Amino acid sequence: MSPQFSSLFRIALIAILPIALVAGNANAQSNQNRNTYRGEAVYAGRVVNVPLQPFSLDRQPARSSSAIQVAYYSSRPAPRAEPVEHDADESDSASQFQDSSSHPMVRGDRAVLRNGIAYAPSNAPDSVKNAIWAVNSIRNRPYVWGGGHGSFRDYGYDCSGTVSYALHNAGALGQPLPSSDLLRFGERGRGRWITIYSRRGHTFAMIAGLRLDTTDLRVGRDVGPRWHLDGRDTWGFEARHPAGL
Repeated sequence: MSPQFSSLFRIALIAILPIALVAGNANAQSNQNRNTYRGEAVYAGRVVNVPLQPFSLDRQPARSSSAIQVAYYSSRPAPRAEPVEHDADESDSASQFQDSSSHPMVRGDRAVLRNGIAYAPSNAPDSVKNAIWAVNSIRNRPYVWGGGHGSFRDYGYDCSGTVSYALHNAGALGQPLPSSDLLRFGERGRGRWITIYSRRGHTFAMIAGLRLDTTDLRVGRDVGPRWHLDGRDTWGFEARHPAGL
C-alpha cells in the first residue's frame, strides 16, 4: 500500500466512525423501546403527566347544588268551587243520580254540574230544587241587556234578570229587580242554600254550591244565564239571601 492511499484510508475511517457510533446507539435505544407481540413490533408509549378521570359504569354523575329548581303544577288542581263537574263517562254510582229531563237530582247537600245541567241536591228544600230546575231551562239563552225585566219569561237575560228568574222560581220574588234593588233584597249575609251577591252594575248568585252568572270567567265568550263551577272575587259585592234559605 502506497503512503498516499494509506493516508486517504485513515481519513475515511475517521469520518465514518462517528456515524457508525451514532447509528449503533439509535438501534440500541430502539431495541430498548420495542417489544414484539405476535410477530409485530410494539413500541412503548410515552408517559404524559395527565390526571386520570374517575368513572363508573353504574353511577350517575352527582347533581350540582346550584341546579335550577323547576316548579310543576299539580295534575289535578283543586277547583275554586265545589263540587267538581262530573263528565258523563265518570264512574259515579248510578244510584247517586236521578236523571230526569226536567228534574235531575243528586244525593247530598250540594248541586252537581254535568254537561251544563245542574242536578239539585236531594237534601235541599223544594224551593231551592225548583229554582235550580227552572234555571236549567234557560241555561242556553243569550245575554240580552234588560232581558228578563219586562217579564220573567224572555228570549234572553241579563245578570239581574237571571238572578230574579231563579228567585222567582224559588218563591222568593214577585217581580224582577235590577242590581241596585237586589242590594236590599232579603236578609244580610250569606244564606244556607242561596246567596245573592250584588253591586251597582252586576249581580250573581251561589245556589247549592254552583255559581249562577252571566259572566264567563274561564273562556270569556260564553255569556248569558249559565251554571259555573268556579267562584269569583266578591270584593265590592253585598251578600244577601232569601229569608230561611
